[in-house]
Amino acid sequence: MAAMRWDSLKPDDEASTLFASHPLARTFDTPGFRGMTFYEVHAKSIINRVPATSRMAFEWTINPYRGCGHACVYCFARNTHTYLDLDAGADFDSKVIVKVNAAELTRRELAAPRWAGGHVAMGTNVDCYQRAEGRYQLMPGIIGALRDARNPFSILTKGTLILRDLDLLAEAAEVTDVGLNVSVGFVDKELSRLVEPGTPSPRRRLGICAALADRGLRCGVLMGPILPFLSDSPAQLAAAVEAAAAAGAASVTPIVLHLRPGTREWFERWLAEHHPGLTGAYQELYGRRAYAPRAYQERIGAQVRELAGQYQVGSRSPRMARRIGPAAPPGPPPAPADVQLSLL
Repeated sequence: MAAMRWDSLKPDDEASTLFASHPLARTFDTPGFRGMTFYEVHAKSIINRVPATSRMAFEWTINPYRGCGHACVYCFARNTHTYLDLDAGADFDSKVIVKVNAAELTRRELAAPRWAGGHVAMGTNVDCYQRAEGRYQLMPGIIGALRDARNPFSILTKGTLILRDLDLLAEAAEVTDVGLNVSVGFVDKELSRLVEPGTPSPRRRLGICAALADRGLRCGVLMGPILPFLSDSPAQLAAAVEAAAAAGAASVTPIVLHLRPGTREWFERWLAEHHPGLTGAYQELYGRRAYAPRAYQERIGAQVRELAGQYQVGSRSPRMARRIGPAAPPGPPPAPADVQLSLL
């Protein structure tokens, strides 16, 4: 392990409003973290209001990390790294900001007189259960604070580390509304290795859903992003929905790829390298827009809804999920899906 002061961060503007002191940079000589640097900071605040222009379905978020080791080439949050004079490409994947005081701040801000108890969404910017969480263990303190305050919250993740906190999540669900979703846009293992190389495989992520459902915690599948011409064929959509149903998913919510600034450049570079024959098709579909045309999104949505009915998403016994992945002792069947993150 090596530690050093990081002097390249902006000394004012964004940095001064986010951090109470200059970050300490650490590297760890282990296979899972090789080539990555973690910048440990003391954040000034942790519960953040979502701008009304963001098109999100929630108002408040907690993001204990900035940057993400999942290295998903399509991640819509990439551009946030540029606010710290880091790039939206390789830096986003390998230079992760760690808000080491996140749990302490969460507890303090939830207890503040001005806090009105709004729903808090996590995993909406970068994954709060990325690999760094295995070392820094920020989420147990955050969930514990939300549980003790009886504050509703939701989590979206691709990380199997969430299963470490099953007991905490179950305790929180006894006293407040807890929404859980795993992100699985497709089940093609080879495509996953190329486009989201730092994530657990799609089948392992569906194992998360199975384990949560068998514990009696309702869990949906955010089926995103759906990648035009790469994971949107009828057979590919059917395979993903069928697998989600077998994992005991309470719902499936399709999200088509977003190409916002920062993400667009990084994804187009990947596309030109791995699928050069599709660059023209993407240009025709997206133009310079961040979102695919409404007609395309509506067609995908209709297909997924029909498949969800065909495979009876939300009606399977959680115990059926054991053929997908490991599960905890069985609990009651999942309740109807929570509405969180429907616009992510």
